[in-house]
Amino acid sequence: MHPFMRVMLVFSFAAGTWLTISATQALAQGPDHPPRRTATPTPRAAAPATPKIEATMLQLMRGIVYPASNVVFAAQGDLSKLTPAPDPSVSPNLLTSTYGGWTAVENAALALSESANLIALPGRLCSNGKPAPVQRADWIKFVQGLRSAGLAAYKAAQTKNADAMVDVSGTVTEACSACHDVYREKRGGIQDRCTP
Repeated sequence: MHPFMRVMLVFSFAAGTWLTISATQALAQGPDHPPRRTATPTPRAAAPATPKIEATMLQLMRGIVYPASNVVFAAQGDLSKLTPAPDPSVSPNLLTSTYGGWTAVENAALALSESANLIALPGRLCSNGKPAPVQRADWIKFVQGLRSAGLAAYKAAQTKNADAMVDVSGTVTEACSACHDVYREKRGGIQDRCTP
């Protein structure tokens, strides 16, 4: 027998023996005893933290909802007539920033929709210190109205059509007014806000 063939025969025998032993060990352990693993176990994911609320309802409105809705309303006109910012990367006007124009309108519409999640968080206080009535059926309905209006504005902004924005701006206004008429515009002023 050629020496090369002897080496191959020994190698084949050794490989076959190893496979047989491995298979026998796996079968001996049975299905209830999977083979031991030497890899480090993956740590469990931490439970999601309860969202921490930093802003009052008034601050949330002035910081997100009011500016975002103004960007949506501005798109009823000709965005190409806006004076470009000298340096878009530092423009405080979202419409003339690096992500300005129709991109800004789309993003503002999505911000309106996403702000509904923030408005619905339990524990948010109104500017008068009263808790926002997030469990009330009408509040939940108003929040859903804002979410839907934001999504409608996003779809309209994708068309890059000012006439479409005129129509959807009415939808946004109605969504805001529905809640404001009940919870914001109070005869007793700020001290009565967030009460039906």
